[in-house]
Amino acid sequence: MTMLAALNGYYDRLADRGDVPPFGYSTERIAYFITLSPTGEPMKPEPWQSLSGKKPEPRPTAVPQSFKRPGITPRSFFLWDNTKFALGLGLDKTTKRRVAHPANWAAFQALHRRLLAGTEDAGLLALLGFLDAWSEERFEAAGFTDAMLDQNMVFMLDGDRNESGQPRFLHDRPAARRIWERQVADGAGSESLCLVTGTVQPVARLHPAIKGVMGAQSSGASIVSFNNDAFESYGKAQGLNAPVSEAAAFGYGTALNAMLARGSGNRLQVGDATVVFWADTSGGEAAAQAAETLFADLLDPPRPDEAGEAQKIKDTLRPLGEGRPLREIDPKLDERTRFFILGLSPNIARLSVRFWLEDSFGAVAEHIGQHWRDLEIKPDPWRTAPSAWALSCETALQRKSDNVAPLLAGELMRAILTGGRYPRSLLAAVITRIRAGDEITGAKAALCKACLTRDSRLGSKKEEELPVSLNRDEANAGYRLGRLFAVLENTQRAALGKVNASIRDRYFGAASATPASVFPMLLRNSTHHLAVLRKGDKARLGGWLEGEMAQILGGIGTLFPRSLRIEDQGRFAIGYYHQRYAGKADAPAPSGLPSDAPAAAPAAATTDSED
Repeated sequence: MTMLAALNGYYDRLADRGDVPPFGYSTERIAYFITLSPTGEPMKPEPWQSLSGKKPEPRPTAVPQSFKRPGITPRSFFLWDNTKFALGLGLDKTTKRRVAHPANWAAFQALHRRLLAGTEDAGLLALLGFLDAWSEERFEAAGFTDAMLDQNMVFMLDGDRNESGQPRFLHDRPAARRIWERQVADGAGSESLCLVTGTVQPVARLHPAIKGVMGAQSSGASIVSFNNDAFESYGKAQGLNAPVSEAAAFGYGTALNAMLARGSGNRLQVGDATVVFWADTSGGEAAAQAAETLFADLLDPPRPDEAGEAQKIKDTLRPLGEGRPLREIDPKLDERTRFFILGLSPNIARLSVRFWLEDSFGAVAEHIGQHWRDLEIKPDPWRTAPSAWALSCETALQRKSDNVAPLLAGELMRAILTGGRYPRSLLAAVITRIRAGDEITGAKAALCKACLTRDSRLGSKKEEELPVSLNRDEANAGYRLGRLFAVLENTQRAALGKVNASIRDRYFGAASATPASVFPMLLRNSTHHLAVLRKGDKARLGGWLEGEMAQILGGIGTLFPRSLRIEDQGRFAIGYYHQRYAGKADAPAPSGLPSDAPAAAPAAATTDSED
């Protein structure tokens, strides 16, 4: 199924639930409604806002459909608009003072005088009276304030309410709906075969604006457009170059905007990629909703506030990580449910499709479970499974999402969802941050392990699988050198205590890239640190650390490598993490030490304010 066809199908599902407006209408953020007397006198405007959040927000409301307003000629919306059109007043962008917009006000008047001519509806007659009587001098007397300017407003006839007691706005009145339906029909373009539905219908000349993609224009951007002669062929203009019916264009645009809306449960943000997802209802509405809820939890797990909640989330999602059936998580889940995932990123006035995936939910869940298994490392650095967003931030300066390299986050998400190789730049980005002085966290070590594990499994050159926890018998030179560096750092800490700059601060980058240039000097210095330990009250600790060095060096040989490939630099980071943070169960306690002594990082050697 094509992307637009799948989105159009999702619109039908939302329409059946009553979650989206009908054809010809759109959901817009309305801040106020203006009550009109039967003669058109404006009464005090009233807020039309949602109070579900921390502060009042404009309420999403179904109104006659908006459209793009390119160029300099003002074009008004029907029975609603911002105050530049509805009142002819707005705020100056520079001075923030009230200024008149006569051209916008004239466009608002002209549209409504033309469409409402001959009407006998009381509410629409009240609006015509308002157009005749309104002037900017009446602004404050009518109860308006500068804080209301530039907000979207609708109109209501005084006392007109629906059966539930809620305001019935002018655009909801039957007469207004009939006028708008005629206007939509009159504006229909020439007919052609729709590429989405396969039926002959009026073709959309311009496609709807898509709002809510991070980094795109706030007024909306196009996912389909022909805004230059170079993109047109055979004398066809705009949408006729790739005919999509007005109904299908409305459907896919409305569905996409609904998923991108604030508070939607069908969107994720991963770096600069905005991801939306939805399920097909061929297996039932319950199975589709269960799949969407689980997918959101898998890619962006809930933030637990306490240890008990974290364990509850882990227990819920554990079957997936172990490759067990989805029904063990939720009986309503059906592995055969078709699932759709769309990644979008901004591109000036357009949107770029970063990736488009369609598969069974069982296959998607299996790929995510494999991603978790590739990331697995001990000790576990996470209370719950990491989100894709958090992983991409490990590659960024100061761990800020704004600093994530372009394209990296989208390619990472694609690899997670398809089970393919992680982007080649992911390992390089993690190593770069480590060499730049970032702390070697469990997340960074896990990313190194995931990249290397997946490359080994999917590549032509099969290599031994990387260990999840400390492996004292691992022969890889990069892994052993990372372990050795951790022991040398522990030795320095145990001997000298707090120092201004540890060997990790000074030499980690060089040691992981060119071991032969650094390790001989570090080993010479370690003899002095061991001597300090033997002469003091930490002789047994010194003997244990010296034994660790001997065990590691015994598997390396007499010569250190002149350089390490980037893959082995990743193994260096993994070995360092394993040795530095491994628990007592990962290795036997050395001879002469208490049975509960740590195997790799004695407490006396790891307490330092630097960390």
